[in-house]
Amino acid sequence: MDTNLVMEGLKFMALGMGTVFIFLIVLIFFMNIMSTLIHKFFPEPQAGAESATAGQDSKNNKVIAAITAAITYHRQG
Repeated sequence: MDTNLVMEGLKFMALGMGTVFIFLIVLIFFMNIMSTLIHKFFPEPQAGAESATAGQDSKNNKVIAAITAAITYHRQG
């Protein structure tokens, strides 16, 4: 029985890499479908809805101020 182990290894490598490649292509395909469905059923808020998030802006500003103060304090020693 004369088997070329290098050729067998190359065959298994091609099979494994091909399987991974096909899996990644299918994954990308389904991720695109999922993204399309999410954007269809849950659209981004429009620019006119800014007044509804005015309360969150002040919260975000407080968080940003706290983070900035912590970084400044850390850098000073």
